[in-house]
Amino acid sequence: MNYQQQSVSGMNGVELIVALYDGMVRFLYRAIQAIEANNVRERRIAVKRTLDILMHLQSRLRMDIGGNSAKALSEFYAAIFALCLEGSRLSSTQRLREAIACIRDVREAWHTISQDPAVIRKLNEEQSARPAMMLASVSPSPSVQPASSSWTA
Repeated sequence: MNYQQQSVSGMNGVELIVALYDGMVRFLYRAIQAIEANNVRERRIAVKRTLDILMHLQSRLRMDIGGNSAKALSEFYAAIFALCLEGSRLSSTQRLREAIACIRDVREAWHTISQDPAVIRKLNEEQSARPAMMLASVSPSPSVQPASSSWTA
């Protein structure tokens, strides 16, 4: 297990979302630095990393459970995606700073939620129930291998 894996292994779901938002901000600042240095390759890499995070967050939304909140987050992710693409295409630090400001606002909301005692209690209950559910759902067949994710932030 590497440092990045260890640093997120003890986080709950909401803390992981906050960390992903922090990653997007960090990559957008890298993109801004690359634009200012006229480094097209680094700009593209940094923006791509941001877009990868956005796509991951978008793909994890549960519209069937989240209702209007999930719909609002989906629209937010689409708007940030568009701002990032436009900022990269135009080499516009202004557009990328707009994206950063929006991401920070929503990140603060997630951070506030992560500090709520009721949310923490609920997450802890889900976490303690998860190992029992996982044991109950383990396939007895030794040929079944667990899927691994190739996505990294």
